Amino acid sequence: MDQIARAVQVLNHDGLVVYPTETVYGLGADALSDEAIRSVYDSKHRPFSEPISIAVADLEMLATVARLNPLAEEFVERFLPGPFTVLVEARPILPCQLHCGTGLIGIRMPSHPIAVELVSRFDAPITATSANTHGAPEPATVTDVHCYRDFTIDGGRLPGTPSTVVDLVNRTIVRPGAGVEDAVAFLRGK
Repeated sequence: MDQIARAVQVLNHDGLVVYPTETVYGLGADALSDEAIRSVYDSKHRPFSEPISIAVADLEMLATVARLNPLAEEFVERFLPGPFTVLVEARPILPCQLHCGTGLIGIRMPSHPIAVELVSRFDAPITATSANTHGAPEPATVTDVHCYRDFTIDGGRLPGTPSTVVDLVNRTIVRPGAGVEDAVAFLRGK
């Protein structure tokens, strides 16, 4: 069984998978399972008051979990897949645990081939929070990962700079990271 097939099997049983992205290692779980989402919070020792972003494989999957305003549509078309987390309006299909009642969901559409294949083969969104304990540095290698997980896909050393979080509802940069200059230029031009 290949690594992606094994990881999908773990996700199908509400397990946790560490996977590489184009920025840092992510901690993946079934984003539509309350039990799996609770496991992510527990593994990271993350306060339940802090939202967790999700990864989608493509625009079709994104449309099932979020509503995009015209600004968000333009940003997504221009920059995704890539090193950005976009905050957009969550659809009711998503568990409230993910967005903590804010109504906004952070969405990643990674460009790393392993992450893309994992989400595609799972055929549903997975969590896309970094695979670190709350407050610890983002992991650039699997040896930097210190949170609990059921399976790890080692993609080697990653850049280590987290994604830029762009709030496309309120038109702000929430967290600067990879690609921040492009995001700032886009928002200033609007």
